Amino acid sequence: MTERKPPGVSFESWVDKQIRDAEQAGEFAQLPGAGKPLPSGADTTYDELWWIKQKMAREGISVLPPTLALRKEAEDALAAAYSAPSERIARKIVTEVNVKIREMMFKPPPGPPLGMKPYDVEEVAREWRERRAVDGTAGSDGSDV
Repeated sequence: MTERKPPGVSFESWVDKQIRDAEQAGEFAQLPGAGKPLPSGADTTYDELWWIKQKMAREGISVLPPTLALRKEAEDALAAAYSAPSERIARKIVTEVNVKIREMMFKPPPGPPLGMKPYDVEEVAREWRERRAVDGTAGSDGSDV
């Protein structure tokens, strides 16, 4: 569509003519979903951003405010720390996420408040040891530290 609108022709009729010409040339015949009904949306209310949400869902994109993303990351980090193969790795995971939490606490981005504080590394390490003792997967000599 490198053709320019001729002077004196209304924009609407010029566009309509281009669409008609493309349709007659069969340029719309091979589009995905051609000849199929549009997906039914009668069961939901109208959302003007429906197409953006569908594209994000198709491409697996998720956009969360930074504080909510960090909350999720912190939860995942805590779970990873509890299932870490050694206490040293558990401490490292918690320490790394604590740096991010502290940074966000002192320089909050726009959006909902973070609503959390850094994890107590010693408490997580103690609980890690207790969980290992119950599972019977760690020695009592602390050799996995």
